Amino acid sequence: MAYDLLIKNGTLIDGSGAPRCNADVATRGGHIAAIGNIDAAAARTIDAAGKIVCPGFFDPHTHYDAQITWDSLLSSSSEHGVTSAMMGNCGVGIAPCRSDARAMLTEDLVTVEGIDHEVLKQGIRWDFETFPQYIDAAAKRGSAINLGFIVPLAPLRTYVLGPEANQRAATREETAQIAGLLHDAMQAGAWGFSTTASRQHIGHGGKPLAARLANRDELSAYCGVLKKLNRGVIEMALTKRYSNLDADEEEFLKFMVDASERPVTWLSLHNLAEKPNEIENILKRVEPLIKRGAIPQILTRPLLYDMNLRRPFMFTEMTSAKAVFDASFETQMAIYADKDFRNAFKAELKLGRKWAGLAKNATIIAVENTALKQFEGMTVGEVAAQRGADADGTFFDLAVEDQLQVKYVIPRANTDKPALAAALRDSRTMIGLSDAGAHCDMLCESGYPTYLLGHWVREQKALSLERAIQRITSEPADFFGVKGRGRLQTGNAADVVIFDENQIASPLRPMPVRDLPAGGTRLYAKAQGISQVIVNGAVLYQDGTPSEARAGIVLRSH
Repeated sequence: MAYDLLIKNGTLIDGSGAPRCNADVATRGGHIAAIGNIDAAAARTIDAAGKIVCPGFFDPHTHYDAQITWDSLLSSSSEHGVTSAMMGNCGVGIAPCRSDARAMLTEDLVTVEGIDHEVLKQGIRWDFETFPQYIDAAAKRGSAINLGFIVPLAPLRTYVLGPEANQRAATREETAQIAGLLHDAMQAGAWGFSTTASRQHIGHGGKPLAARLANRDELSAYCGVLKKLNRGVIEMALTKRYSNLDADEEEFLKFMVDASERPVTWLSLHNLAEKPNEIENILKRVEPLIKRGAIPQILTRPLLYDMNLRRPFMFTEMTSAKAVFDASFETQMAIYADKDFRNAFKAELKLGRKWAGLAKNATIIAVENTALKQFEGMTVGEVAAQRGADADGTFFDLAVEDQLQVKYVIPRANTDKPALAAALRDSRTMIGLSDAGAHCDMLCESGYPTYLLGHWVREQKALSLERAIQRITSEPADFFGVKGRGRLQTGNAADVVIFDENQIASPLRPMPVRDLPAGGTRLYAKAQGISQVIVNGAVLYQDGTPSEARAGIVLRSH
């Protein structure tokens, strides 16, 4: 046979932003062998008449670091057309890791990424110690999609400083050792490193995530590794508040760009209806840094969190709530019911914490206590009014009455739709921020590509299909410097998505499924309108059904 796979009669959008055209695509050996009017034999032929043929989508922000050790399919990402994913973001991860630090890094994931402890305890396969070994283990296990690795700073510091990593800065000698580990990881194929300044990122024991304790001398040394190699990027969780970039955050961003002379992607830009022009104001203010590669990440959808108080990630910046983290069920129940805790919590809200005002708008979507079923679908504010109580107290009352099982949905940001549409069109931003693999029972943003193409392109006509596909294929691949992906060109990897532009979509509200290790629950978003997902020439999905193909590879930076 001349080709392994031939895609006939489709409408080609190549990821470059160029206008669509009618063309066939042929693959051989996992690469695109020919594009055009192709009349030749192939081992398999797909008729894509009436369909769009485009590059596989590139997710720049996932947290699959633990999940890849037990799950090779990585849904929902894979069924939504994501064929390459970058992980190791926000300074948190599981490598490198000595055997005596596994519990610490596991608890970091529980607290920072909201992943259930039993899921991680049963699921993680510790077949590595160093970061190069971690990458090699991923390659050996196999994956449905391509995996890229950023080195998270918290495990690096924990590897050298041990339990003191989230208590102090490193010494000069320790800093040199950590920089050496980063260099080794880069030589093994890592794409850079990640860190965080977010107050929400607390690790084991309720202490700051170890990455936050790195001082400027440390960070300068780690940036210097990338500068000397003249490759790699930095990802950092930067902003403390939605729709905001404080002066100290802007200064920190500039420091990282200056010290590394490498691209930096930072989190994040979200809009608020009460601050309608703030995203544009921020982009204008930091445009000199953006021109040097400091690109903020954005979501495609309103930010909605599912939450229960057993895993209270959204309270991480509340000093009064520190005791509930890493606490037993009984201890949490006692704290939430305690009058002194509630008074301290309310006092903090007056300081303008992120949580202020959110309780009354939280929607009760599921309860276990039959006496509370009447409140499903109502907001906490509505229940509070009915009970003649205040919203914050009612929020805790309902949780305690339902043995911490009540599930809330809480709107956080991206509530100004016109501003979000403008940001999606703006080349000064990077679309991504799916957090796939994290906050499994709180949110599921892995369907952002199909939501972009369905809601914003087809329904809202906020941007063209060609531009939207470019935004989620070649743009993120180019930012990280990944060659041969993100565009349908002869010689490039055969990562392809075939979809119906009139049907492609992703649900705004994902559904819970119980398929994680230890019977853990995650939110799952089913893709709509995708006919085939092809990774390195192998068909992974056919009309929503996954195959056994595991053709994904580890993407290495050299």
